[in-house]
Amino acid sequence: MDNSINRLHDVFFYGIYMDEEILKSKNIPIRNQRSGYVDGYALRVGNLATLLRSENSRAYGMVYSMTQEEVYSLYEGSGLDAYVTEALLCTLEDGSKIAVLCKNLAEAPKESESNNEYFSKLKSCMKRYGLSLPIEA
Repeated sequence: MDNSINRLHDVFFYGIYMDEEILKSKNIPIRNQRSGYVDGYALRVGNLATLLRSENSRAYGMVYSMTQEEVYSLYEGSGLDAYVTEALLCTLEDGSKIAVLCKNLAEAPKESESNNEYFSKLKSCMKRYGLSLPIEA
């Protein structure tokens, strides 16, 4: 087992970071790309995207294998430090289940928050990967 800084973790992305081109533009290597979903969460796009606990909901996204440093560079290193790390159970497209790391906002977006430009980009990205489109914006 590799306990070094190079150890890979499966990370679930539900926002535009699921787009491999965006990850590549941030110097993140694409490793072990898979689609999947997490049950018990709904996607909410306010000024930023997050997953909210919602018992009968399902959020779709992409899973990539990344180092902790790579995850850090995407969030804390990019000024998105309002996101916190959670461990979730993700069902992959082949039906297998894996533990994943996921970054979510610590506080839910206010009902009045919206970001139509981000939501439009997200819908295009999800369509490109064949994922179910989000309902909440």
